[in-house]
Amino acid sequence: MKKLLLLMFAAVLAVVLVACGNEDSESASAKEEGDSKAEEKTTENTEGIGTVIDSPVEIEFWHAMSGDHEKALAKITDDFNASQENITVKLVNQGSYDDLSQKVMAAAKAKNLPVLSQAYEDWITEYLENDLVTDLTPYVNDPKYGWSEDELNDIVEIFRQSNTWDGKFYAMPFNKSTRIMFYNKDYLEEAGLEVPTTWDELRTAAEKLTMEKDGKKVVGLGLENSVTLEFNQWVEQAGGEYLDEESGEFKLNTPEGKEALEFVNGMIQDGVARTAGEDGYMSGPFTRGDVALYIGSSAGIPYVAGPAEETGINWSAAVLPAGKEAATPFAGTNVTIFNSATDEEKLAAWEFTKFLINTENTAYWASKTGYLPVRYSALESDAWVKYKEENPVYGVGEQQFDAGFYDPRVAGANELKNAVAKELDKVLLGEATVEEGLEAAQKAADNILGN
Repeated sequence: MKKLLLLMFAAVLAVVLVACGNEDSESASAKEEGDSKAEEKTTENTEGIGTVIDSPVEIEFWHAMSGDHEKALAKITDDFNASQENITVKLVNQGSYDDLSQKVMAAAKAKNLPVLSQAYEDWITEYLENDLVTDLTPYVNDPKYGWSEDELNDIVEIFRQSNTWDGKFYAMPFNKSTRIMFYNKDYLEEAGLEVPTTWDELRTAAEKLTMEKDGKKVVGLGLENSVTLEFNQWVEQAGGEYLDEESGEFKLNTPEGKEALEFVNGMIQDGVARTAGEDGYMSGPFTRGDVALYIGSSAGIPYVAGPAEETGINWSAAVLPAGKEAATPFAGTNVTIFNSATDEEKLAAWEFTKFLINTENTAYWASKTGYLPVRYSALESDAWVKYKEENPVYGVGEQQFDAGFYDPRVAGANELKNAVAKELDKVLLGEATVEEGLEAAQKAADNILGN
């Protein structure tokens, strides 16, 4: 009997222990599940933008747009403000790009930066070194406020690349332009010339189109005063490289750099090419019929179209003639958001940035300014395709995406380009030989780069 009671007690104890064991297991599972949910939530909070705009936020966008460009920007901004309940974007024109750059740096020192601004890539490199700009990657990836992978990859590849530093986005492309060649259709037809597509054809056309016409001298090729400031175009076309961004090595004083400078300088010294000089920009001489060909920015199309209509110049545009290689610089600024803004202001700026470069607005912007659409979907949109059919010159810039490159983004790039241009200008003015100019430019660049 005693043995039977002991067996019954052991059985009951085993059931109790099993039950307790199950409770412990369930508790552990519940805890693990709870921990997992908490971790998941934490991850969401960490990766997501937790900010909510539920009260009025006004932000300033500093820019350097003028004329038709400023009108188009104002229209897009007005549309954005009308679509928002709590966000208002105030445009502040800071004058020229140089003015904008100086005012942003002054505001940084005074700790009074705007929320967002236009900025070239090399400016952003300097902002990064001074911890002034916001990493936009979390905004891009945010499930609520960001873009899908397709929406991100819809931005033209070269513009995505130029706005990425160490795998992170610190700006988004806005007013992107490229160099194209404007030409006087009547002058070419009268000379029996096709539109030049190579350096040799360009030189030949410049020679034949330098002539007396209706009592005035016409020069074959027009170049902007900034030709030496943007000399990387010619070096790249000669098969060389202006500056290696990764190594910081300046590479103008090379056989390719010499070939490029000899080509441009040769045409100027021979009188078959000229710069804009006192006209400021070559659109003036071109639309007066003073030059037959003109290499300038696609953003200059409106500045050619209007005056040409008044003067009766029959004109069009084409891609740049190629040297050893087809190479076309893509310039223009981006939109960057400053670190000093509050979380609400940063989110408001991000929402405006998305609106500014959405498919519809980047196509509208391009049609009004001559800048390029920054999204593939805009390039393929019915509105843009129809616009190009009616205005073919606006489609020239995008034909050069495969040959595109962008300026080196090293800190001090603007100072470097100005120092180099100063030495190359001496060559174009006949004050130095090509060799002396290249050597002096190399020395000036190396001093700035610390090489």
